[in-house]
Amino acid sequence: MFLTKLIESSVILLLLPFIAYTQSKYEIATFAGGCFWCMQPPFKDLNGVIEVVAGYSGGTGKNPTYEDYAEKGYTEVVQVTYDPKLTTYSELLNIFWKQIDPTDVGGQFVDRGSQYKSAIFYNNEEQKKLAEKSKLELEKSGKFKKPIATEILKATTFYKAEGYHQDYYKKSPQKYEFYRANSGRDKFLENTWGENKQTKDKDTKKELEKKLTPLQYKVTQEGCTEPAFNNKYWDNKKEGIYVDVISGEPLFSSIDKYDSGTGWPSFRKPLEPENIVEKTDNSLSTTRTEIISKKTDSHLGHVFNDGPSPTGLRYCMNSASLRFIPKEDLKKEGYGEYLKLFEKR
Repeated sequence: MFLTKLIESSVILLLLPFIAYTQSKYEIATFAGGCFWCMQPPFKDLNGVIEVVAGYSGGTGKNPTYEDYAEKGYTEVVQVTYDPKLTTYSELLNIFWKQIDPTDVGGQFVDRGSQYKSAIFYNNEEQKKLAEKSKLELEKSGKFKKPIATEILKATTFYKAEGYHQDYYKKSPQKYEFYRANSGRDKFLENTWGENKQTKDKDTKKELEKKLTPLQYKVTQEGCTEPAFNNKYWDNKKEGIYVDVISGEPLFSSIDKYDSGTGWPSFRKPLEPENIVEKTDNSLSTTRTEIISKKTDSHLGHVFNDGPSPTGLRYCMNSASLRFIPKEDLKKEGYGEYLKLFEKR
């Protein structure tokens, strides 16, 4: 018994450096932009973001609740856990500024009061420096006639909000969309930024060049095709889903994957049809149907009419445009809702 415990203790000691490494590879960013329901979705679209949690920060007293957080001086925030190898704090800042009215000193849109103020809560000196720089750049851009009111504050204890607030846009999509539209947020953002999710500015392309491999960039941004039989997923037989390599948006499932003999990952149908767009492609002196990602306007592949039943379609994709998430990692990666696809298989 003593020997067993001694061995277990030794193993734990040996694993401690590895555990510390895996825990420390992720970083945290904290943003306040008014209603935290609206601040979760924009960050979840970004590749490299591990988790986005709604909560409260900046107040006094322990364990604030939705009933008393304002009285205790807390602000609604989202805490973003991200992998700095896949995305940057500067990219998160860019997303943050495009979700808010940074000139509003009394709240955000229809929500009034300091609990709805906009703020960047920095977790280290590097984040503080980058936040101040981005704020100064926004002020100098002339985008807004009024002064930038968004505060840059040192992060304090973060308290996770109640479960029903988490991913509200998924749990109550109709109520969420109604609130967003009627709060004035969507109209303001459209008028200010003219936001088109399929439009990528130069800064975004620079970030993509840093984040993607040369092949991934050529395929997704320049419409190139990777080599057949010499790509990551053409022969992948594991259970799981395939997502957009840039945004993480679900695209295809292993359930619909089949061996087409072409040397590229092929699927009978998309997992989420609304996440892809069909586009006429005349680039090779013949008319083909190109498949692009709706969220990122990235080239994914083509669809052909020579597939198996029941659809008769072959969605021939490039591995470089996709990221595969194994069934066992779906919940950890934030795709737990798709586990039901594999329950009885």
